[in-house]
Amino acid sequence: MKLNNALGKVYLVGAGPGAADLITVRGAKLLAKAGIVFHDALVEPEMLALCPQATLVPVGKRCGKLSSAQHFINKRLVDAAYKYQTIVRLKGGDPMLFGRADEELSSLKDAGIEVEVVPGITAALAAAASIGQSLTLRGVSRSVAFVTLAQATENSGFGQPLANPSADTLVYYMGRKDASRIAQQLIEQSPNHGINTPVQILEAVSTPRERQWGSTLSELAAGKADQWFDRSSPALIMIGEALKQNATTSLEGSSPEINNRLQDSQVFAHSRRCA
Repeated sequence: MKLNNALGKVYLVGAGPGAADLITVRGAKLLAKAGIVFHDALVEPEMLALCPQATLVPVGKRCGKLSSAQHFINKRLVDAAYKYQTIVRLKGGDPMLFGRADEELSSLKDAGIEVEVVPGITAALAAAASIGQSLTLRGVSRSVAFVTLAQATENSGFGQPLANPSADTLVYYMGRKDASRIAQQLIEQSPNHGINTPVQILEAVSTPRERQWGSTLSELAAGKADQWFDRSSPALIMIGEALKQNATTSLEGSSPEINNRLQDSQVFAHSRRCA
């Protein structure tokens, strides 16, 4: 469809992993001139402070909570182009990874509205930086897979979830409620991952609320991390031998309250909390 130059332009902007200063320069400049910003639920308040002139519209999706239907978000983006010159759809991480950007892009292009994607840092890369461990390692890991078990609740036509990939390092997004099941399945079915395979879990990566849990696949399968999780924070589960150097802390029998007391008794660099 031919683009209508009289309409505004929509930018799908990656907000990055959380910290406001990890957004790209291009993304920050677009926020500063946007007339309206449609933002995810996980976008930090400090990030939204970069666009004080804009109308802010929350359109986030959170598991188990009231969320905006994707088709409704698509329509609002199209409608906004008739009223504003610069429209930002601010997505956590990178728009092109588990962000349903394809649906928004299709709707906007079908309506003849100009659209541009501005990439962002995905949480897996920020997590690797936080623990100081590459997701790849010469002679150990030469492949990485980003995985999600989350499925659309709308009538999307998707079938059964795919089997776990066979990559050397696995990074699970939105896997908190399925953490023990993921580990059990890997132990039973994956030739690359056994009971002693290192596991790193990070919550609220790159923010002052960041927390870390390190152990093995067998402890994750046994549910040892279940009580540690903070349901209000996004969690990332990383699994693979490349993480062995850092997988030395087991939190058997611990709880979020115990971990928080430990965190409060120590000072960590960059205000990050490590359990």
